Amino acid sequence: QLQLVESGGGLVQPGGSLRLSCGASGFTLDTYAIGWFRQAPGKEREGVSCISSSGGNTKYADSVKGRFTISRDNAKNTVYLQMNSLKPEDTAVYYCAAVWCSGDYYCGCGTDRYMERWGQGILVTVSS
Repeated sequence: QLQLVESGGGLVQPGGSLRLSCGASGFTLDTYAIGWFRQAPGKEREGVSCISSSGGNTKYADSVKGRFTISRDNAKNTVYLQMNSLKPEDTAVYYCAAVWCSGDYYCGCGTDRYMERWGQGILVTVSS
C-alpha cells in the first residue's frame, strides 16, 4: 500500500521545538515534491512549507518563515519539518503530502488540489 506517515508530533510549551518526520511506504520520495500542511481547529487547511524532490528549493508560509525548516534525506526516504520558537497559534494537525515532480520544481506543491498523496496527519499542540 502506498502511504505517507507522519511522526514526531505532541505537546510542547511556547518557545519550544519539535521535529516532524514524513516517511513513505510502498514508494520512494525522491521524485516527489513534498509539502507540509496544517489545519487548526475551526480553520481551513493551509500550506506551511514545500521542498523540491532534489531538495534544492524550499518555500515557506510567511507565518512560519524564520522559525520552521524543511529538509529531506532521500536515502532515508524521509522529509522533515524542524519547528522552532513554537507559538500557540502553531497548534494544528500537520499533514505531509506528495506530488510527483522531479528536479528543482514545485509542481503546485503547497496547494491542496495539486497534491497526490496525503498522510493521516499528526497533532501538534503548543501550550503551557
